[in-house]
Amino acid sequence: MELGRIAAEKLFEVDPMDSGNHVLLSNMYASRGRWEEANDVRKEMKGVGIKKGAGCSWITWKNVVHVFQAKDTSHERNAEIQAMLAKVKRDMQAAGYVPDTSFALYDLEEEEKESEVFQHSEKLALAFGLLCIPDGLPIRINKNLRVCGDCHRAIKFISGIVGREIIVRDNNRFHHFRSYQCSCGDYW
Repeated sequence: MELGRIAAEKLFEVDPMDSGNHVLLSNMYASRGRWEEANDVRKEMKGVGIKKGAGCSWITWKNVVHVFQAKDTSHERNAEIQAMLAKVKRDMQAAGYVPDTSFALYDLEEEEKESEVFQHSEKLALAFGLLCIPDGLPIRINKNLRVCGDCHRAIKFISGIVGREIIVRDNNRFHHFRSYQCSCGDYW
């Protein structure tokens, strides 16, 4: 933790208004359950006018771009998307998947954290893709941030369970998921 804090301070010296550096420090504290320090970083960001851009994922179907944010319920097919997520979650858990709730970076009860990670934007986009894109065609998702570890692991499970190729382009690389595997070799 100490090394991470020192690195963040050095990054702040280079670019004090880069929201990514502040969010990284806040998330680092949150991942260790140090909620007060995580909140302090967020308050400091707000105090100096630094805003975190919203994370989102999008999928194109029939020449229409469908954009999702975490916990997004605004899509016209939200009820179907949530039903698909619930089905996929049951199938994944039956196959041995356990959500990594350390990626729920808020001070919540464990059950709430599990719900939180299952509402990440890439999972919503994937559920939409499973609803719309015919079997045999790959599901292609774009994301403006890096995919979190839980979503990466979940998409590997889903690719095997549904027998589909899933391609996720995050801000770091392409991930080709197929048969419980990712082309990145779990390094991203």
